[in-house]
Amino acid sequence: MRRDGAANREKVLLAAEHVFAEKGAAASTDEVARRAGVSIATVFRNFATKQDLIEATAVRHLEKLTAEALRLADSRDAGQAFASLMKTLAAAGPVKMTLLDLLPPHDGREGLSRPVTEAADAFRAALDGALHRAQAAGAARPEVTGDDVSLLLRALAHATDLGEGEALDRVVGIVLDGLGVPR
Repeated sequence: MRRDGAANREKVLLAAEHVFAEKGAAASTDEVARRAGVSIATVFRNFATKQDLIEATAVRHLEKLTAEALRLADSRDAGQAFASLMKTLAAAGPVKMTLLDLLPPHDGREGLSRPVTEAADAFRAALDGALHRAQAAGAARPEVTGDDVSLLLRALAHATDLGEGEALDRVVGIVLDGLGVPR
């Protein structure tokens, strides 16, 4: 792909993330094009259908979260890294849940495209790895599972408004206390 084509694709995906997060299923590809500063033809040149755009946006979002989890894994303090990751994921949760809710109806992993499944698996592995490192360092309760953390993050995502800064910080702090993670 040419450099300008790759840049346009990235602009479209970034705009799509914001538009889908704000408007959900009512989001239009015209609005995505407008926010990206490209023509609608550019959107459809990169993504044949709105559903293709939604899937690519979900994959990109999961890949960003995975990269952040892996970046934090290099931290010396596994407990602090896990606490930072939880804060990041709680703040990103509403966008993630909106994007995943826009995917075709699926039961767990059934019905998801291969790229979405692979991105979700990589994200889950990075989250589990961060939890295991925190547990090995004695900075998280040993009985906590990745499923527990995922459930808590989903609950936070459904209960969180994108604009709730201090309230979200307090609630994440309560969750971290319950997980035995120092802040």
